[in-house]
Amino acid sequence: MLLRLLLLVSLTLPLTAGELVVFASGARIKADRHEQSGKMVRLFQGTGVSEVPAAAIVDFEAVEEAAVEAVLEAPPVPDVPASTPSNEPLDLIREAALRAGLPPAFVASVARVESALRPNAVSPKGAIGVMQLMPATAKALGADPHDLRQNIDAGARLLRELLLKYDGDVVKALSAYNAGTGAVERYKGLPPFDETRRYVNKVLAAYSVSETTTPE
Repeated sequence: MLLRLLLLVSLTLPLTAGELVVFASGARIKADRHEQSGKMVRLFQGTGVSEVPAAAIVDFEAVEEAAVEAVLEAPPVPDVPASTPSNEPLDLIREAALRAGLPPAFVASVARVESALRPNAVSPKGAIGVMQLMPATAKALGADPHDLRQNIDAGARLLRELLLKYDGDVVKALSAYNAGTGAVERYKGLPPFDETRRYVNKVLAAYSVSETTTPE
């Protein structure tokens, strides 16, 4: 269920001339245009380009200057017995994602690409844990990045904040998670950084097959 972002809010997305990419899951994102190359489709958004499997797309719809209301509803957070808390990364990701109003599979896809779900992962730049939070970012979110539960919760909250900031634009949100909001603002979309482009494509590819690996 590629790009099915279940936010707790109703978003009004201003759309200018371009096209809506319709995924098999029913999700839609806006692109300026697209190009197909074999089994992959390149989606052009501003100065950025991302790739998704062609099999995940069912249609492209022309967009006129208008506003399309996207009502994105999150599933209820299930009751978790306080006496039996789980410390498994995927369990914590599910809980944190639902609290943030995001699909667990989406947050899990980010975590897999960030750290391969390794709690003790530390990047060369100093990013910590499953969600690879920089110390300053974790501090701003009021979280201890070395605490697994807080690390995952803060990562999910950050993803939600970025999605809200960019009106549900998944590519921009993922780009900002990887390269920072400054880079996204500077390039008005996906930055021309090989690392960031690979990162976005990896997360989208992981999410496209996550239904069979991540419980909802």
